Amino acid sequence: MLFNAATEYFLLPEGGQISIRPLADGDSFAALTELLHRAYGSLAAMGFRFFATHQTEEDTASRVQDAFCWVGEYKGEPVATVCLYNTAKPEGACQWYKQQGVWRFGQFAVDPQLQRYGIGSKLMDIIELYAYRNGAEELALDTAEGAHHLIHYYSSRGYRSVGHVQWSVTNYRSIVMSKTLEPQSTGSAN
Repeated sequence: MLFNAATEYFLLPEGGQISIRPLADGDSFAALTELLHRAYGSLAAMGFRFFATHQTEEDTASRVQDAFCWVGEYKGEPVATVCLYNTAKPEGACQWYKQQGVWRFGQFAVDPQLQRYGIGSKLMDIIELYAYRNGAEELALDTAEGAHHLIHYYSSRGYRSVGHVQWSVTNYRSIVMSKTLEPQSTGSAN
């Protein structure tokens, strides 16, 4: 039985409040897709063709189907999201994701206007703790090998390189990073 996730709150410096909660039945896949396009826009401008830069509403719905998805909401609109998976990708190209105890995450996005406030770190805290409490030993991700700022961010959170993978839907080779989950290494989320 999976540990339940509750709504958490994140206070913005200007006094606004973002609620971070599990994806709900009434959430708009169109709005989530627009958020992903905005959040990944700077990566697209750098020449990286992340799937989230151009995925359709149907793709978004499909990608959350086998995931536990969180949504950050501000003034009734989605401004952040992340999907956590406890199963291997069906394509099977990444051997690391096939290992017992390895969970992964993706579709990690924060609206560009709200980046640099720590919302992404709060989402990471939440998924690391959730994965750990539900039996994950490792939490993994993949990102563009040339996205040095993202690799630096994940490294600063304790993620290490465990390999590479080339997805058919991207124009770059991905670095696969993983973090061993332990009580002291998971975020401060309750």
